[in-house]
Amino acid sequence: MSNELNNIISRTTDGVYEGVAIGGDRYPGSTFMDHVLHYEDTPGIKMIVVLGEIGGTEEYKICQGITEGRITKPVVCWCIGTCATMFASEVQFGHAGACANQASETALAKNQALRDAGAYVPKSFDELGDVIRSVYDDLVAKGTIVPAQEVPPPTVPMDYSWARELGLIRKPASFMTSICDERGQELIYAGMPITEVFKEEMGLGGVLGLLWFQRRLPRYACQFIEMCLMVTADHGPAVSGAHNTIVCARAGKDLVSSLTSGLLTIGDRFGGALDAAAKQFSKAFDSGMLPMEFVNKMKKDGKLIMGIGHRVKSINNPDMRVQILKDFCEAQWVDFPSVATLEKTKTLICKPNLILNVDGFIGVAFVDLLRTCGGFTRDEADEFVEIGALNGIFVLGRSMGFIGHYLDQKRLKQGLYRHPWDDISYVLPEHMSM
Repeated sequence: MSNELNNIISRTTDGVYEGVAIGGDRYPGSTFMDHVLHYEDTPGIKMIVVLGEIGGTEEYKICQGITEGRITKPVVCWCIGTCATMFASEVQFGHAGACANQASETALAKNQALRDAGAYVPKSFDELGDVIRSVYDDLVAKGTIVPAQEVPPPTVPMDYSWARELGLIRKPASFMTSICDERGQELIYAGMPITEVFKEEMGLGGVLGLLWFQRRLPRYACQFIEMCLMVTADHGPAVSGAHNTIVCARAGKDLVSSLTSGLLTIGDRFGGALDAAAKQFSKAFDSGMLPMEFVNKMKKDGKLIMGIGHRVKSINNPDMRVQILKDFCEAQWVDFPSVATLEKTKTLICKPNLILNVDGFIGVAFVDLLRTCGGFTRDEADEFVEIGALNGIFVLGRSMGFIGHYLDQKRLKQGLYRHPWDDISYVLPEHMSM
C-alpha cells in the first residue's frame, strides 16, 4: 500500500517530502497522529496524505485534531476496506487481519467522519489521485507550494559484461611497462623496432640503454656498459656468489636455482658496492667536500667507504680491470669529476690493499656518464642512481659468470671432460672440492 500511495503522489504532485508506513499490527510502534503532528510542525510540508484501513479508531484522532485546530494543513485521507459491507459475514483483511469490531471501525464510517471533520476524502480509492492533484493545484495557485524543479533521473550505466563484449571498456592491467611492446608485427624496444636495433649495430650496450634507460646512449656509453659486463663477468670460484652457485650445482640443483643462490649473496659488500659507492662519492662531490673532509667524516660516522679496498689486489698488485676502464673513460670523458674525487680519496688511506676497486670505479664512473652524456637531466641521472640501476651492471655481469660455473660443475660431475685445472695447483676453501 505504501508503494502504491507513493506512486500516486509522484504522478499527481511534485513528489513526496517524507513518508512512513506504520502497518496495522495490534501493538504498533507509532500511530497516525504521531506522524501527522510531526508533518504539521514541519515547515517544508504543505499538505498531508493519509491512507487508513478498516479496523481501529486512530483515524478519529485525526478528525479531532482537525476540528480542534491542531491540524491546519490540508489533509487528504482515505480508509481502504469499504468493500467489507458487501460480505454477509465479518471478513479479515490483509496479513494483519484488519477487521471492524464495531460500526465505528468500518472504513465507510471513518471516511465519513474524516469528511465531516474537514479532510479531503474521495468517493472511492480510484479518485484518490484526483483529489490529491486538486488540493495540490489549489495550493500551487495560492503560492503556498512552489513546485520543485524536476530532476532528470540518473543515467543507468551500461552493463559491464555487455560493454566489455562490445569492446568499449577493458579491465585495468595488473601491471604495465613502457620499455617494450610486442603487440605489433615486430618487437619494439623503447619505441625502436628490433630490426632497427640490428641495423644500427647497437650491440648489447645499446640494447641495455633502450631497456634500462629507455633512450639511445652515445656509442662510447654503450661500449662502457659492455666493458663493465666483461670485467664483472667472473671473479673466481671462491667469492661467495660463485661459491653458492657451485655448491648448488654439485647438489643437483637446476640452473635457475643455482644462479639464484649466487645472486642472493649480492649486497653492499659484494656487488652492491656499485650503488653505495656511486651514492657516497657523488653526494660528497655535490656537497663540495674535499677528499680529506670526506674521509674524516666517514671515519667519524663509523661508516666504510664503498668502492675502495680489495682482499687480493693492492698497490703492488693492481687490478688491471680498473686500469682498463679508467683508460677508456679518460679517453672519452672531458668532465670526470666524481672519479677524480674517488681517486684523491684513496690516496689518503694508507693501507696498501685499500685501492680503488672495480665495483667502486664502475659505480662512480657511471654517475659521471649519466650526468655528462647529454641524454639525461640531472634529476633523471640521480633517480637512476637512487633506484639501483647501477647495480644491475654487476648482477647481469656476474650472472654470466655464475652460469659458467654451473655448467662447468655439471660437466665435471658427469665426467664429460678433464678440467684443465687438474694439472694446476689451485687453492680453494677447505670445505669445497672439485
